[in-house]
Amino acid sequence: MKTYLTPVKEIDRKWYLVDATDKVLGRLASEIATILRGKNKPTYSTFIDNGDFIVVVNAEKVKLTGKKMQEKKYYRHSSYMGGLSECTAAELLAKKPTDMIAFAVQGMLPKNPLGRQQLKKLKVYAGAEHPHVAQQPEKIDL
Repeated sequence: MKTYLTPVKEIDRKWYLVDATDKVLGRLASEIATILRGKNKPTYSTFIDNGDFIVVVNAEKVKLTGKKMQEKKYYRHSSYMGGLSECTAAELLAKKPTDMIAFAVQGMLPKNPLGRQQLKKLKVYAGAEHPHVAQQPEKIDL
Protein backbone atom coordinates (compact mmCIF):
# COMPACT_ATOMS: atom_id res chain seq x y z
CA MET A 1 0.00 0.00 0.00
CA LYS A 2 1.36 3.41 -0.95
CA THR A 3 1.45 6.40 1.35
CA TYR A 4 -0.67 9.32 0.19
CA LEU A 5 1.25 12.59 -0.09
CA THR A 6 -0.76 15.77 -0.28
CA PRO A 7 0.41 18.05 -3.10
CA VAL A 8 1.55 21.47 -1.85
CA LYS A 9 -1.21 23.26 -3.78
CA GLU A 10 -3.92 21.15 -2.12
CA ILE A 11 -2.85 21.72 1.50
CA ASP A 12 -5.71 23.31 3.41
CA ARG A 13 -4.27 25.78 5.93
CA LYS A 14 -6.52 27.17 8.64
CA TRP A 15 -5.98 30.04 11.06
CA TYR A 16 -6.41 29.45 14.78
CA LEU A 17 -6.60 31.96 17.63
CA VAL A 18 -5.17 30.97 21.02
CA ASP A 19 -5.59 33.00 24.22
CA ALA A 20 -2.55 32.50 26.47
CA THR A 21 -4.16 33.99 29.59
CA ASP A 22 -3.25 31.86 32.64
CA LYS A 23 -1.91 28.99 30.50
CA VAL A 24 1.25 27.11 31.51
CA LEU A 25 4.02 27.92 29.03
CA GLY A 26 5.32 24.43 28.27
CA ARG A 27 1.93 22.81 27.85
CA LEU A 28 0.76 25.64 25.61
CA ALA A 29 3.93 25.51 23.50
CA SER A 30 3.70 21.76 22.93
CA GLU A 31 0.11 22.03 21.67
CA ILE A 32 1.05 24.95 19.40
CA ALA A 33 4.04 23.03 17.99
CA THR A 34 1.80 20.05 17.20
CA ILE A 35 -0.59 22.21 15.19
CA LEU A 36 2.23 24.11 13.42
CA ARG A 37 3.77 20.82 12.28
CA GLY A 38 0.39 19.47 11.13
CA LYS A 39 0.51 16.39 13.38
CA ASN A 40 -3.18 16.82 14.18
CA LYS A 41 -4.13 16.14 10.55
CA PRO A 42 -4.51 12.74 8.88
CA THR A 43 -2.30 13.94 5.99
CA TYR A 44 0.75 14.48 8.25
CA SER A 45 4.11 13.76 6.73
CA THR A 46 7.48 14.38 8.37
CA PHE A 47 9.04 16.19 5.41
CA ILE A 48 6.10 18.33 4.21
CA ASP A 49 4.90 21.49 5.94
CA ASN A 50 1.13 20.97 6.07
CA GLY A 51 0.49 22.69 9.41
CA ASP A 52 -1.81 25.59 10.17
CA PHE A 53 -1.30 29.22 11.20
CA ILE A 54 -1.61 30.15 14.87
CA VAL A 55 -2.21 33.60 16.36
CA VAL A 56 -1.43 33.81 20.09
CA VAL A 57 -2.81 36.78 22.03
CA ASN A 58 -2.25 37.88 25.65
CA ALA A 59 1.29 36.48 25.71
CA GLU A 60 2.10 38.74 28.66
CA LYS A 61 -0.32 36.74 30.86
CA VAL A 62 1.32 33.32 30.42
CA LYS A 63 2.27 31.42 33.59
CA LEU A 64 5.25 29.37 34.69
CA THR A 65 5.04 26.77 37.44
CA GLY A 66 7.19 26.60 40.55
CA LYS A 67 10.08 29.06 40.91
CA LYS A 68 10.81 29.19 37.18
CA MET A 69 9.82 32.85 36.89
CA GLN A 70 12.84 33.82 39.03
CA GLU A 71 15.23 30.93 38.32
CA LYS A 72 14.80 30.11 34.60
CA LYS A 73 17.48 31.83 32.50
CA TYR A 74 17.46 32.83 28.85
CA TYR A 75 20.87 33.26 27.19
CA ARG A 76 22.05 35.06 24.07
CA HIS A 77 25.50 35.78 22.69
CA SER A 78 26.68 38.78 20.68
CA SER A 79 29.52 36.80 18.98
CA TYR A 80 32.12 38.98 20.70
CA MET A 81 34.47 37.84 23.45
CA GLY A 82 32.61 37.91 26.75
CA GLY A 83 29.36 38.75 24.95
CA LEU A 84 27.15 36.29 26.80
CA SER A 85 24.02 37.93 28.18
CA GLU A 86 21.44 36.34 30.40
CA CYS A 87 18.08 37.34 31.80
CA THR A 88 15.49 35.63 33.94
CA ALA A 89 12.05 34.66 32.74
CA ALA A 90 10.49 37.52 34.73
CA GLU A 91 12.77 40.06 33.01
CA LEU A 92 12.06 38.60 29.57
CA LEU A 93 8.31 38.61 30.24
CA ALA A 94 8.46 42.28 31.24
CA LYS A 95 10.67 43.30 28.31
CA LYS A 96 9.51 41.09 25.40
CA PRO A 97 6.59 38.82 26.36
CA THR A 98 6.20 37.51 22.82
CA ASP A 99 9.70 36.04 22.80
CA MET A 100 9.01 33.68 25.69
CA ILE A 101 6.33 31.80 23.77
CA ALA A 102 8.31 31.93 20.52
CA PHE A 103 11.42 30.46 22.19
CA ALA A 104 9.40 27.67 23.80
CA VAL A 105 7.72 26.71 20.52
CA GLN A 106 10.99 27.00 18.58
CA GLY A 107 12.61 24.48 20.89
CA MET A 108 9.86 21.96 20.08
CA LEU A 109 10.16 22.25 16.29
CA PRO A 110 12.79 20.53 14.11
CA LYS A 111 16.17 22.28 13.92
CA ASN A 112 16.31 22.47 10.11
CA PRO A 113 14.87 24.59 7.27
CA LEU A 114 11.48 22.90 7.62
CA GLY A 115 11.28 23.91 11.29
CA ARG A 116 12.15 27.51 10.45
CA GLN A 117 9.42 27.54 7.80
CA GLN A 118 6.90 26.18 10.30
CA LEU A 119 7.89 28.78 12.92
CA LYS A 120 7.01 31.58 10.48
CA LYS A 121 3.35 30.53 10.75
CA LEU A 122 3.31 31.48 14.44
CA LYS A 123 2.12 35.02 15.22
CA VAL A 124 2.46 36.10 18.86
CA TYR A 125 1.05 39.34 20.34
CA ALA A 126 1.43 40.69 23.87
CA GLY A 127 -2.06 42.18 24.14
CA ALA A 128 -5.53 41.15 23.07
CA GLU A 129 -5.40 42.95 19.70
CA HIS A 130 -4.04 41.36 16.52
CA PRO A 131 -4.01 42.42 12.83
CA HIS A 132 -5.22 39.06 11.45
CA VAL A 133 -8.97 39.70 11.63
CA ALA A 134 -9.27 39.39 7.84
CA GLN A 135 -8.14 35.74 8.01
CA GLN A 136 -11.05 34.97 10.39
CA PRO A 137 -9.08 32.82 12.85
CA GLU A 138 -11.02 30.11 14.59
CA LYS A 139 -10.73 30.30 18.38
CA ILE A 140 -9.46 27.11 19.99
CA ASP A 141 -8.98 26.30 23.64
CA LEU A 142 -5.76 24.45 24.39
